[in-house]
Amino acid sequence: MDVLKAGLEHEEYVTSLINDIYAAAYENKDFRTMQFLDWFVKEQGEEETNAHDLITKMELFGSDPRSLYMLNQELAARVYSAPSLVL
Repeated sequence: MDVLKAGLEHEEYVTSLINDIYAAAYENKDFRTMQFLDWFVKEQGEEETNAHDLITKMELFGSDPRSLYMLNQELAARVYSAPSLVL
């Protein structure tokens, strides 16, 4: 559980960094950068949600080996996508 909570804390930190960059782009009316960052804002929101969900599942599962095995299988099946870097 400590690892999952540390992961959530890290995701929240990354979110704050992205928000700072977005705020600077907004202040400078750098709309192309804001558009580029939109994907990262959306993706980071999903990552925070995933981290919260994992903590919730671990609280429900406890140390039941079968549940932990199922959770491991679920996580192994995750697919990641990269952003389009075309501006």
